[in-house]
Amino acid sequence: MSDANSFMDSSETRSGVEREADLIQRFRKQVQHAQTSSDYFKEHLKHIDPDSIVDRSSLCQIPVTRKTDLKVIQAKAPPFGGLTTSPVSSLARVFSSPGPIYEPQATNEDFWRFKRALYSVGARCGSLVYNTFSYHFTPAGFMADYGARALGCAVFPAGIGQTELQAQTIAEIRPDIYTGTPSFLKILLEKGSELGLDLSSLKRGIVGGEALLPSARKFFQDNNIEICQTYATADVGLIAYETLPDQGLIIDEDVLVEIVRPGGDDAVGEGEVGEVVVTVFSDIYPLIRFGTGDLSMFIPGQSPCGRTNRRLKGWMGRADQTTKVKGMFVHPEQINAVVKRHPEIQYARLNVDHDEKHNDVMTLECEISTDNGELMAAIVSTLRDLTKLRGEVVYVPTNSLARDGKVIDDRRKYD
Repeated sequence: MSDANSFMDSSETRSGVEREADLIQRFRKQVQHAQTSSDYFKEHLKHIDPDSIVDRSSLCQIPVTRKTDLKVIQAKAPPFGGLTTSPVSSLARVFSSPGPIYEPQATNEDFWRFKRALYSVGARCGSLVYNTFSYHFTPAGFMADYGARALGCAVFPAGIGQTELQAQTIAEIRPDIYTGTPSFLKILLEKGSELGLDLSSLKRGIVGGEALLPSARKFFQDNNIEICQTYATADVGLIAYETLPDQGLIIDEDVLVEIVRPGGDDAVGEGEVGEVVVTVFSDIYPLIRFGTGDLSMFIPGQSPCGRTNRRLKGWMGRADQTTKVKGMFVHPEQINAVVKRHPEIQYARLNVDHDEKHNDVMTLECEISTDNGELMAAIVSTLRDLTKLRGEVVYVPTNSLARDGKVIDDRRKYD
């Protein structure tokens, strides 16, 4: 029996107006805190008046800090680049993700806010959680571990590997909740079947770290296990979580999520795909308008489970569409700069292809509101100035370009 309609607290069912007012107020306070306590944000936010932030449209005055920037930022002042507000000596742990990018863990309970996702699938005080997220280098294992402990659950810290031993352990200690990747759960269930072990105590779980394919979900359902997805990153923790299959992922109550144009700072239109940008309200790691590099979109309407927060469609690709043309990198930020310089451009996309001689060619497709006769030449000049490459500009009808999050479409084929 699913616990999707059982709520952890009243914040999950409050009105959208109430939630939005609370998030904007918390955002202002976080800006004030970061301006006085974080060396990085003192500089990054030095021209920002917190009182000017009154709604979502006013958030775009703050430039997005992207995950792709963290390696450079942190290298200037290791290990965290001045993003944290506390010295390393006051932290519980420090983790490392590929890059390397370093992430802090504070000493407070459920630092990554994972208990809400666990609660939604039925984890309660007295549950035994079998946690196969890795405890090594990255914080995934501790994310689920601390969330479960905050709910009063016991945790078996399994990690990955040793599948035969793990299957035997599950058969003997009889956990009821699984946390980890969907592929490893499938491996464990198949190993248990191969060894003739009873793993039927596993009834529910949350998975993450990779896509949950429909075939995998059906496999778990056939094994009487209800599985829901989570969306989290090592930097910000839980962003959104699933409560019902194929109904999107509900945004966590303690983050503010935006969908912005890849490489830009402005929100995309309703129903458009863009980059997931998250603000967290952590005292020690106040990430403000943090670009995850993931593409997604908001789903209209409310979840059938009764939670009223907005929903994400799920992971829809990567926002970093940087490509190399004639030996030079072209970035989404450069294309957005072209659009900003010419307000007549309603929407644009750069197509990169090969000509008949297999030379790289760039074509900027633009939806244009008005043309004074000199606009196209001006856009061509701006494109060349900002990318240091020659490219064509073509006009296309309004709303003819797909709102799928693509700023650069590399159409070249090398086979």
